[in-house]
Amino acid sequence: MKAVERLEDFYHRFNNDNALPGKFNVYKIEDFQKTTPLPHYRRDFYKISLLTKGEGLISYADKSYKINQPILTYSNPLIPYSWEPLTKDEEGYFCLFKEDFMDHMLRAESLSQSPLFKIDGEHVLFPDDQMVSFVKNVFEKMISELLSPYQNKYQLLRSYVQILIHEGLKIKPVDKNFQTGHSSERISHLFSALLEQQFPIVSPHHPIKLKSPGQMASQLAVHPNHLNRAVRETTGKTTSELIAARIIKEAKALLIYSDWDITAIGYCLGFNYSSNFNIYFKKNTGENPTDFRRKSVAYS
Repeated sequence: MKAVERLEDFYHRFNNDNALPGKFNVYKIEDFQKTTPLPHYRRDFYKISLLTKGEGLISYADKSYKINQPILTYSNPLIPYSWEPLTKDEEGYFCLFKEDFMDHMLRAESLSQSPLFKIDGEHVLFPDDQMVSFVKNVFEKMISELLSPYQNKYQLLRSYVQILIHEGLKIKPVDKNFQTGHSSERISHLFSALLEQQFPIVSPHHPIKLKSPGQMASQLAVHPNHLNRAVRETTGKTTSELIAARIIKEAKALLIYSDWDITAIGYCLGFNYSSNFNIYFKKNTGENPTDFRRKSVAYS
């Protein structure tokens, strides 16, 4: 798995520690960065970008696009991406936000399920001149609004973000611009990203939703057997083995470092009954959760 870059780290890397407060920011590319490469990381925030000038190579998961025309990109915390500039001058805009910035109406259908943001969706689009002009205008309005004293400006900014999303949905993907890697590697990479996205667990009241190969395959829109073959081919392990290993790793961390009771830990890991969690934990570790916690505390 690639590293995850936090929003704070992103700002710091570009010497932009004076970012405006709040869960939303918008910039002109030429004011924020100077043709700086973006390494192939996942980020913990959403990003919508319009590049109007510049050339480079942009990669999402295993898809790589040679860019020499305006593009709209939609980035999310699930998919790693990178940018390698090939020219010295870049122009355009981008906005950054966390999912909880959006209001409850949009979050009711998670951004991660949008065709522009979902794990197997299209993240790089090629707008025509008319749309480029329109989207530029939206970004200019966002910049102006963010700096305004208007009391309800964030509500208006949410509306502008939704406009950008809807404009992207109007664009038909152009598949001829990308080159895909080996299909098994792509599926395995997306499986790993989807699994890892559920961790670490920060609340006992929000259980993980994907803990079986069938659930993972359904989320990735592939048959479970196809998913398992791809994962085994690239990792040497089955999907069940990798899921179990990650759940047990999280279970051990919670048993050692949290004060949650066994029932709460089992629940947040997807087990409705503590007895099922006890059986699962013992099957994969050789001891029950209570004994593991007691020994860990004694050794610490």
